[in-house]
Amino acid sequence: MKTQVILCTAALAFLLTAAGNAQAGKTSLEYGKSLFSNPELGGSTNDKSCNSCHADGEKLAAAAANPKLAELINKCITGPMLGEKIDGRSAEMRSLKLYLQSLSPQKEE
Repeated sequence: MKTQVILCTAALAFLLTAAGNAQAGKTSLEYGKSLFSNPELGGSTNDKSCNSCHADGEKLAAAAANPKLAELINKCITGPMLGEKIDGRSAEMRSLKLYLQSLSPQKEE
């Protein structure tokens, strides 16, 4: 009985981790928003996140249109956050860019 409980617990932990990792590998607006507030983004070595300096994306709407947005994001990660650059083609970077682009006001046609 004790062995079954341990096996069930291990299986549940594995499934929860797998589900979290599956979300982490997908590009999405929600993932980008969560990364924006994550103080561990890029292996940050302090307690800062993007949201620490840019609460709710404050003053970033114009930056979203910058063709060098990935470079700007990495500059913040390696600067104030004291982390490492993230790959510009990764789901993390694509999701962060998607979130920042969502902050730009939508033009009416």
